[in-house]
Amino acid sequence: MSAVLVGLPKRLVTVEVDGQSVRVPEGQTLLEALRGQGVATPTLCYLENLAPVNACRVCVVEVAGQRTLAPACSRPVEEGMVVATDSPRVRHSRKMVLELLASSVDLSLADDEIKGWMATYGVAPERYGPPAPPAAAGERDRRRAGHHEPPDGSVAATVAQPVKIQDDLYVRDYSKCILCYKCVEACGEDAQNTFAIAVAGRGFDARIATEFDVELPDSACVYCGNCVGVCPTGALMPKSEWDLRQSGQWRPDDQQVTETICSFCGVGCPLELTVQDNRIVRVDSPLDHDITRGHLCVKGRFGFEHVQH
Repeated sequence: MSAVLVGLPKRLVTVEVDGQSVRVPEGQTLLEALRGQGVATPTLCYLENLAPVNACRVCVVEVAGQRTLAPACSRPVEEGMVVATDSPRVRHSRKMVLELLASSVDLSLADDEIKGWMATYGVAPERYGPPAPPAAAGERDRRRAGHHEPPDGSVAATVAQPVKIQDDLYVRDYSKCILCYKCVEACGEDAQNTFAIAVAGRGFDARIATEFDVELPDSACVYCGNCVGVCPTGALMPKSEWDLRQSGQWRPDDQQVTETICSFCGVGCPLELTVQDNRIVRVDSPLDHDITRGHLCVKGRFGFEHVQH
């Protein structure tokens, strides 16, 4: 019987969105329904190839009869649901989330869509004061959970800290980390099943860490770089890209993206090669491809140097 029912279409439910009645498939999330209706909804921690974790709360909407705002990325639609996506309460919440993030995290490399939302909501992180001095190397890693000392109010607390350069594969700049959990999910059961990293600490001192805070080469990391592929803010970046940015030679307008197939094994993973000055500077994989869903192994993502010789 189950084999017969597999191909049946889903039942439609009626949902009111911003005063307009729409019919959407049962089982969809509010975010999927809103995007299907052309309603723009900001997201930071959501990605199509990862399970939603409700971490950033930028996608919240107001559901009639509900005490709290609902995360659109994970809340399923229900028959008769009445949703407001641009109410004063929703706008205020989204603004506060983006404002607090921008006051404590370097969002200079966030994509243009996020910067557009910040402009839309009038985000003004400067009202929290100038940023506090950056932490010393390893200082945030050594902090104990529950022992955060807030600043005196004259400056805004930040996660600023030195960049971590472990090798020639990728760079970790946690001053740009918004704790979206995407890297953790990609390292875990959503893709790699390596579980090399997780979120350690609490509150403002929460951070991405390896088990027992060991150095990356001593952890379970297999250097697949799938964490790099899903990072939305540039906190994780290929070393090849980072070097070019540091020297002022990263020129997106002069780059081309070439689609090809990885030749290291017979799986046939699709690659998107970012090329500048006739050299490969970054390798990614399309999120919507059935083989990779955006994920690669260490050879596919970083094994391109032989092409340059």
